Amino acid sequence: MHRHFHEHRLHRGRHGWGGHGGRHERGERHGRRFGRFFEHGDLRYVVLALLAERSRHGYELIKELEDRTGGAYRPSPGVVYPTLAMLEDEGMIRQTAGDGGRKQFEITDAGRAELENHKATVEALFARMDEAGRASGPGRPRVGRAMMNLGMALKNRMARGCSEDELDRIVSMIDDTAAAIERS
Repeated sequence: MHRHFHEHRLHRGRHGWGGHGGRHERGERHGRRFGRFFEHGDLRYVVLALLAERSRHGYELIKELEDRTGGAYRPSPGVVYPTLAMLEDEGMIRQTAGDGGRKQFEITDAGRAELENHKATVEALFARMDEAGRASGPGRPRVGRAMMNLGMALKNRMARGCSEDELDRIVSMIDDTAAAIERS
């Protein structure tokens, strides 16, 4: 049973689960390579298009990209926030008053003109995202988030230190959960 889970576990890239540099960003799924999900410069058009729909925070953009691709692509903050900064510097977007002190961004007239000038590229990018979302099937983003939550909980718990008995209980909980998932 444990061998089965080892063979099918999510791959952790250099910068986290499915983030920049991970299998999902490069488009590697189920042992095959499809090339990078976005070519150099494509993310700027996707971000502009998403901001044309409505103003958003950086995290909302990350989540939206993950949702629209069915979990096939989840950019890291280290990719999204520099893209936002660059677009802001270029006058394509601007910050607006956000809730909770987070920076929220909206598209400017210059950004809308940029989108219009690259309409065919944007349509092709969103078609690729839609195709990835259909191919990945329902529920994958939720499973990915749950795996990330588990990973963070384990990392935080292990950082606090634990006795051998506590470690045994944690390992047992993980093993029991794995067995329950396999039986479901």
